[in-house]
Amino acid sequence: QVQLVESGGGLVQAGGSLRLSCAVSGGTFISTYAMGWFRQVPGKEREFVAAINWSGRSTYYADSVKGRFTIFRDNAKNTMYLQMLSLKPEDTAVYYCAAARGMVPNERTFVDYWGQGTQVTVSS
Repeated sequence: QVQLVESGGGLVQAGGSLRLSCAVSGGTFISTYAMGWFRQVPGKEREFVAAINWSGRSTYYADSVKGRFTIFRDNAKNTMYLQMLSLKPEDTAVYYCAAARGMVPNERTFVDYWGQGTQVTVSS
């Protein structure tokens, strides 16, 4: 069973930065999975943030984070990252790591595995 474990969330002031990590374990050919990040605030649907293909050569971003967030992966470590710069209060959410055996997970329906989430809070 594939397991995804996020880390790196926390409280930061507006304009600050954080780096989230997602460690992947428990499956075979993990490095062939496409990966992504989603986020959710209470009362709203989980929304796409960023995604990356298995090799790391192709990346995708929501318009709201383009130019501020960078997704990348280290397949040798079975770990994916989300570098977040110039954080805004509206980035406050629980951030979820996602893995997909097929399509790049830029939609929830493409996700096969979810992490448990990590809280990111940006104060104004």
